[in-house]
Amino acid sequence: MTQSHPRISKAVIPAAGLGTRFLPATKATPKEMLPVVDKPAIQYVVEEAVSAGLDDVLMVTGRNKRPLEDHFDRNYELESALANKGDAERLAKVQESSDLATIHYVRQGDPKGLGHAVLCAAPHVGDEPFAVLLGDDLIDPRDPLLQRMIEVQEQHGGSVIALMEVAPEQIHLYGCAAVDTEDGDVVRVSGLVEKPDPADAPSNYAVIGRYVLDPHIFAILRRTEPGRGGEIQLTDALQQLAQDEKIGGPVHGVVFKGRRYDTGDRGDYLRAIVRLACEREDLGPDFRTWLRSYVTEEM
Repeated sequence: MTQSHPRISKAVIPAAGLGTRFLPATKATPKEMLPVVDKPAIQYVVEEAVSAGLDDVLMVTGRNKRPLEDHFDRNYELESALANKGDAERLAKVQESSDLATIHYVRQGDPKGLGHAVLCAAPHVGDEPFAVLLGDDLIDPRDPLLQRMIEVQEQHGGSVIALMEVAPEQIHLYGCAAVDTEDGDVVRVSGLVEKPDPADAPSNYAVIGRYVLDPHIFAILRRTEPGRGGEIQLTDALQQLAQDEKIGGPVHGVVFKGRRYDTGDRGDYLRAIVRLACEREDLGPDFRTWLRSYVTEEM
């Protein structure tokens, strides 16, 4: 029999990182505001949360992140100028970001890692399950990963993490999950380790940037000591939940095999732009023609 668990309505988006890999572009511009085709990366993430039914979004920010707030706020001067010009198409695009969801903000303060960023959301989230979406991972809307994770959480309770199979030599770049049982795209997680050496990795299941978390995670994070890199690791807290279900239910993983765009690396960021531009109806045909010609000339 399917169990009944509280409906998830809140999403948390950590956005306090410095974006050092994209300097000097991120010296004065948050990395989350870097454009992916014609929208900032962070808007794709908010749209994903809204598509999954999460209309209450908390962004955990830091210094110099004011452009995030401005982007999701109304810009009456710009809207008025577009309306006066009769430019309904661009006006709709400008208003789209401010109408997406109810968005709240909290400052992280000290950059103490992802676990600390999630802990900053505790007063807003309260005693209910919630989703965490990392901005470096863009999930194609045609592959509804978050919706599937919410379904699994509603069925089993506890927490659910997104997993992706990677080559063994790449596992040291990710958190890694040990699994006990598998049922289709769902696995039971028995343990987690942050960025293991390939020889020590319990599997090739890498943790990617989507989580649906039980609120008991907050109590664990409050007593979690800094781990790898001197930061409070969310992986360490999830490891405790996986080892002792009495704390806050089981930990399951959803194995994702869909389209994912990594914008946290400069090369992958460029590849994400090319892939998304190629698939756009308004840009794709001309862009693909140019790209084929360019690649042929360069070979």
